[in-house]
Amino acid sequence: MTSWKLIQKARQILEKEKGTVRKSWSGKFSICLIYPNSYHVGMSNLGFQTLYHLLNLEEDIVCERAFLPAPEDLQEHHQTRTPLFSLESQEPLSEFDILAFSISFENDFLNILSILDLARVPIESRHRGKGHPLVMAGGVSVFLNPEPLSQFFDLFILGEAEEVIGEFLEAYRLHFSGRQEKDDLLKKLVEVEGVYIPKFYQVTYQEDGRIGAMDPKPGLPPKVKRRWIREIDRFSTRSTLFTPDTELRGMALVEVNRGCPRGCRFCAACFVYHPFRSRSLPVLESLSKEGLSEEHRIGLTGTAVSDYPHLIPLCENILLKRGGISLASLRVDAISDPLAQCLRESQIQSVSIAPEAGTERLRKVLRKGYTEEEILKSIDILVGHGLLQIKCYFLIGLPSETDEDVKAILDLAKQIRHRILFKRKGGKGRWNIVLSVNPFIPKPATPFQWLPLEEVGELKRKLKMIQRGLKGERGIEMIHDLPKWAYLQTLFSKGDRKVGKILMAAHQSQGDWSRALRETNFNRTSMSTDGEA
Repeated sequence: MTSWKLIQKARQILEKEKGTVRKSWSGKFSICLIYPNSYHVGMSNLGFQTLYHLLNLEEDIVCERAFLPAPEDLQEHHQTRTPLFSLESQEPLSEFDILAFSISFENDFLNILSILDLARVPIESRHRGKGHPLVMAGGVSVFLNPEPLSQFFDLFILGEAEEVIGEFLEAYRLHFSGRQEKDDLLKKLVEVEGVYIPKFYQVTYQEDGRIGAMDPKPGLPPKVKRRWIREIDRFSTRSTLFTPDTELRGMALVEVNRGCPRGCRFCAACFVYHPFRSRSLPVLESLSKEGLSEEHRIGLTGTAVSDYPHLIPLCENILLKRGGISLASLRVDAISDPLAQCLRESQIQSVSIAPEAGTERLRKVLRKGYTEEEILKSIDILVGHGLLQIKCYFLIGLPSETDEDVKAILDLAKQIRHRILFKRKGGKGRWNIVLSVNPFIPKPATPFQWLPLEEVGELKRKLKMIQRGLKGERGIEMIHDLPKWAYLQTLFSKGDRKVGKILMAAHQSQGDWSRALRETNFNRTSMSTDGEA
C-alpha cells in the first residue's frame, strides 16, 4: 500500500526545486543517494549535492535522492505501511541497485537504521543477498571511523568521493550481472583503492577487550588507503540544486578549499582532509558567476576559507557582479578592514569567530594561540564596519583545562561586549553576543585522539558555571549541546565494531539510549579501539 498523501508531498517538494535531474530507468543502473537526516538539513550539504551531480553525469546511471522523513511523515509511513521511496520517481528504495549513504555526522548514525528499516531492506549486511540493493556509505564521519557501522554496510568509500567514484562505477559495471551473489561482486569491488569491505577484515580482541589485530583476507592490504584529490581544480564543487526549503535558501555554495594549514590539535577536518589545497582564483570566479545565475548570494565554504590567499579579490569580484557574500566562521587573524568592508557591503548582520578557549595558555595547547589583544582587535575591526552581532565558539573539557580557564570565557565575552559598546559608531545598531559552548570531543586522526572525554557530570558543572556567570549580563547569551550527546558522539567517533550492537539496541528501543547501553552492557574499555581500517 502506498500513501497518496506522501506521494503528493514529494511532488510538491520537487515543484519548488531548481536543478532536479530526472531520468528514465530503462537500461540504467539505479542509485539512491541518501542523506540520513531531514530534507531541510540534507539539501544544505554541498558534498551531497556534488555527488548527486557527478552520478547523474553518467549516461548509464539514474541517481535519485532520499532523506529521513519528517516526524509527521514517519507516522504516515507506519500507519499506511508505505515503504520509504525516492524523491524523484517515488520508487521504493528496495528497488534500487545501490543505496548510497552520505554521512557527515555521528549523531545521524541511528537514523541510518531507521531508514533501512523503513525501506524494508534488512538492516544488517549479513541478512542481505540476492534481490537486495548493495548498501554503501561515504562521508567525513565514515572515513574518520567506519567501524561502528560495519555490520550494517556492505562497503565504505574512504576519502574524497570525486577521486574514487569513477573507478568504483567502472568496476561495478564490469562485474554487476543482475542480482547475483553479493560476495562475488564485493570481491571485485574491493580491488578499487579506497573501498573498504568490513567482512573481508577479521578483528580479534585481547583479554581486556581492546583490539588485538585486524587481519585482511589474503591479497588485501592491511590498511585501506584514503583517497584524496591532488588537483582540486579538476572538480567544480558548487551548488547545483536549489530550493527555498533549506536554511541556505537564496544562496549558491562554492567550495574554496580543502584541508587546513593550521593543524589545530582537536580538529578532525584539518587532518582528514590533509593536505591543504585551494582552488585557483579564475576557477572560483567562474564558479561564483555560475552560482549568481541561480541565486543572489554566494556562500564560500571550505575547511579554511579564511586562509585562502585570494579571498579579498574573490569577494570583491562577487560584489562587482552585484552578488552577496556569506562566510562561515572567520579566523581571528584573517579579519581585516578590506574583508570587513566586503561583508558590510554584502549586508551581513552576524559574524562568527572561534577563540575556542578563554585563556591564551589553553589556546596554545590547542595550537590556536591567539592573544587576547588579537581577538579584541578583530572585534574592533568588525564593529568599526557596523558588524555588531558576534558569535563566538568555545570548547570546554579540554586537556589541562582548569576552572580558571572556564571562567576566562566569561571574562573574554565581557571584554568583547565592552569593545562593541565603546566602538560602535554613534552608539546605534542592534548588537548581541552569542557564546556557542560545546564539549571537546576527541576525534580519530587528530593529535588528541587518545585523550578521554571529560565526565558528563563535570561538563554539566562547567556549563552551569558559565550560565551562572551570565545571569544579568545584558546582550550576552549562551547556547550549547547536551553533554550526553557528546558522550554518544565520542563513542561513535572512537568506537569499534561492538558499538554496532549498541546502535541496534537503540533502534529496537526507539532511541532509548539508556536502555540500549544497559542491555548491551559494554564497559568503556571494551568499546575503545586501537585499530583502524
